[in-house]
Amino acid sequence: MKVLFISPSAGDAYYCGNCFRDNLQAQALQQAGHDVVVMPLYLPMKISTEGVPVFFPATSYYVEQALFKNGRMPRWMRKAIGAPRLLEMASGLSGTTSSEGMEGMTLSMIEGSDGAFRKNMDDLIAWMRADGMPDVVHLSSTLLIGIARILKEETGVPIVCSLQDEEVWLDGLKQAYVPKAWNAISENARFVDAFVTTSEFYRDIVRRRLPDLPDPAVVYPGIDIDKYRSETLPERPTIGFFYRMNRLDGLDILAKAFVELKCRGTIPGLQLRIGGGYMGSDDKRFLTEVKAILEPCQEDVIYDEYDSQRHADFYKKITVLSVPLRFEEGVGLYLCEAFAAGRPAVEPRSGSFPEILGEAGILYGSADFEESTLADALERILTDADLYQRSAWQATQLAHKRYNAKVMANELTNIYESIK
Repeated sequence: MKVLFISPSAGDAYYCGNCFRDNLQAQALQQAGHDVVVMPLYLPMKISTEGVPVFFPATSYYVEQALFKNGRMPRWMRKAIGAPRLLEMASGLSGTTSSEGMEGMTLSMIEGSDGAFRKNMDDLIAWMRADGMPDVVHLSSTLLIGIARILKEETGVPIVCSLQDEEVWLDGLKQAYVPKAWNAISENARFVDAFVTTSEFYRDIVRRRLPDLPDPAVVYPGIDIDKYRSETLPERPTIGFFYRMNRLDGLDILAKAFVELKCRGTIPGLQLRIGGGYMGSDDKRFLTEVKAILEPCQEDVIYDEYDSQRHADFYKKITVLSVPLRFEEGVGLYLCEAFAAGRPAVEPRSGSFPEILGEAGILYGSADFEESTLADALERILTDADLYQRSAWQATQLAHKRYNAKVMANELTNIYESIK
């Protein structure tokens, strides 16, 4: 089967969960024998996209939406503004991963009706026809659902669309744009043949936010376990954080818990390893705050430079993972990756964490549980050897039975076959 994944792409400068999910799905399907291509829309990616053009370059499409919404931007200007060097610079802009100021582009991609959008879509469809039409197109998010309308009208190709954390982006728009965006998603849903999401938790969110949408299938993320498998723990107990280094993802919460644990002195040799990368000036300022929190223990803190090709090694260097988010996430891919390495996790009792974590670690933050704080929960799992071993075993079991690339590829294949 020939499958085209259309992914927004945040580039390779930091760990983008949704983009990484797209590549996990693509690679799993390739391993299962399918012909799969990942198309990055906004910024180029190194993973699985060699030779695939960027059809909605972040730099030029932003200008098109601001000045040439009718689609009459001169081709020479579009080529110049969308040049690879400028796209590389765009990866470092704070606005790249924030919806603030991106209302025009967001609505354009959801509605799929303005001239600039249509001009870019004409180029995309021409490339698809020249490359050979896919059997299925898989859209990364309903934030791209305008593409479904044009593709269905022009080609009739079957379309699958993923849902995960759309509300985090959409609710950050200027208030006047929020209902327009949700209404446009509902309207263009009729051009999608099947929806999928990554957890029962997020399916419930979809049911509340988009009640007219067909019920999405739940397909958990699947990891290539062989890339992550680790039989030995690091010499020193090490807490790991792997996500974008920003306030929303709670790195400062973990930093404070780590300092508290170092002051308690109950875990000799304790280290903190931080990975995932950061974007732009806002994240840099936040990271400066985090480093100030960690300054008393700086000799025990390791910052890993993000490498999209080798980040699986991060999990082999930690003892336990903790990413204390400030929002309710549809699924934490970092958990699935940690489990593939046999590492348990400590997470807040919120969002999809109870569903995804199960017994492969500790949930904190409930009055019904002894571990009322992150520091308490981390201390317990790192000082109770029996608990740690049970949690690590459960993590490994979940990785093999639920968060497995082969399982995911089989479930996606069944969905694709059902709409062909």
